[in-house]
Amino acid sequence: MRNLAKVVVSACLIWSSTIIIVDADGATNNTQAGTVDDPVITKSYFDQNIQLKVAEELNKQSITEEKVKQLIASELGNGKSSPTTPTDTKPPTVSGVVSNDLTVLKLEPGQTLYGGAGTEIIVRTGKVTVVSSDENGLPDITSGKDIAAGSTVELNHMLIVPREGRGIKSDAKLKQDIYVMVRGTYLQLNADGSKVTP
Repeated sequence: MRNLAKVVVSACLIWSSTIIIVDADGATNNTQAGTVDDPVITKSYFDQNIQLKVAEELNKQSITEEKVKQLIASELGNGKSSPTTPTDTKPPTVSGVVSNDLTVLKLEPGQTLYGGAGTEIIVRTGKVTVVSSDENGLPDITSGKDIAAGSTVELNHMLIVPREGRGIKSDAKLKQDIYVMVRGTYLQLNADGSKVTP
């Protein structure tokens, strides 16, 4: 009985090894590494084919600074309100009021505060947005970032006006007290563009 079991086990082993050898021989084909038929690719194949295609697709989908400027110009040209001066596109000349110390001002709804070059502005209460005669905004010294025209200013952050034609504007719809601190030359305008006398 033991001999019969040994013979059966030996026959099974020989039979299974024959199948494995036949499958191994049958799996060979004449594919070359780096071709479409071979899923494993070489570095040179990647560099020559796939990397170029990826770069082409990225170039098609990427947006350039010039495209962004064109989009902004087209949106402003479609009759949407521009975050510039309330009466015309020419920035007002900031002259008259000069404060060497920090002066507290109250902005009424719809009023705009323009600063001269180097003027410091700190918004203490209320909601204001940046206005500018061009696409540039105001540097926020506290956060170390530029605030784009039309963006909201965070409270208690120091802004410095780099050149005339830039400042802040209170929201005409919000009926809340807005207090700002200013140091330097400034011009405060009403919603209709008239000058606010101190």
